[in-house]
Amino acid sequence: MNIFQKPTAAVVLEDGHVFFGHSVGIEGEVAGELCFNTGMTGYQEIFTDPSYFGQIMVMASVHIGNYGVRFEESESDHIRINGLVCRNFTVKGSRPGKDTELYEFFANSRTVAVSGVDTRALVQHLRDHGAKNAILTTDLTNLKEVKSRAQAIPSMAGMELSSKVTCREAYSLGDEKAIYRVAVLDLGVKKNILRCLVERDVFVRVFPMNVSPEEFFSWACDGYLISNGPGDPAAMPQTTAFVQQIIQTGKPVFGICLGHQIIALSQGLETYKMHHGHRGINHPVINTATNKGEITSQNHGFAVKNQSFGPSASLLLTHSHLNDGTVAGLRLSKGPVFSVQYHPEAAPGPHDSRYLFDEFINLLNQHKKKE
Repeated sequence: MNIFQKPTAAVVLEDGHVFFGHSVGIEGEVAGELCFNTGMTGYQEIFTDPSYFGQIMVMASVHIGNYGVRFEESESDHIRINGLVCRNFTVKGSRPGKDTELYEFFANSRTVAVSGVDTRALVQHLRDHGAKNAILTTDLTNLKEVKSRAQAIPSMAGMELSSKVTCREAYSLGDEKAIYRVAVLDLGVKKNILRCLVERDVFVRVFPMNVSPEEFFSWACDGYLISNGPGDPAAMPQTTAFVQQIIQTGKPVFGICLGHQIIALSQGLETYKMHHGHRGINHPVINTATNKGEITSQNHGFAVKNQSFGPSASLLLTHSHLNDGTVAGLRLSKGPVFSVQYHPEAAPGPHDSRYLFDEFINLLNQHKKKE
């Protein structure tokens, strides 16, 4: 934002801090939890990730919109973030293969975006003081009232959001004659997770999170995937009980992000809300079995408690986050069940963790041989 230009929009935090900027041209007001992503690329995948439902995204990368939008790269059918805060919003992208501009993408969904913000200062504030609820507004006439409304926004802790983003009806992907069949419990699944399965000769059936056990278990399959999604896993006791049933089938189960947390809860472990979460594409993780490092894509504001591991725990630690020691991966001590807190399907990358899909396929293959 040019310091001589008059602000036309504001980011109003629950703690009273206000960051001024400019509306990109979509007027309105939105509320949500303010979080930041450090990724330098992949903004389209971030904005369309269902796991961000209910959140306002602050991008640490300075230039947003500079390569436009390609529809095939979206992780869901439309923008999922509540709003966007960035430094520079590029109206005209330079990529020849783009389908549309980011502005049109936002305008079609009426998603409010504020540019010209000092995002470095805002990210530092969130890093130091934790994730905050906030309101984006293009009406600057009564910011005192906006501050009051920002303080009244409910906390993400205790909030169930997967029911807002799950599919409404079951659907299938891939070749019906594929070698493997996998049932996916959709808590907010990203499209690239499904692509990674289909690429490995898997016929996928995606079920809504509120599917009846009769419908879910009546579909013949070789294994199950519990997907990523938004919200507090501790606010999903029915889903946790259902995942416990899935594990009891004895078939291979793979959990990603929220799916990882739900698997942990189903086995008696605990989760907690993080200070400001992990969101970016450069998070270092160590595989405790191979002692190899992985650079991973992460997006979560909740995690499994390290302290909930005990000598009788049914889940074993397989991956740890190298920055803060948080739980990054688990497996069942007895049974073909494993999960990770990060995104092995990461698009546009990194691809260090794609091997996890191959490990899942190996488990499916071993299970088929036993039948």
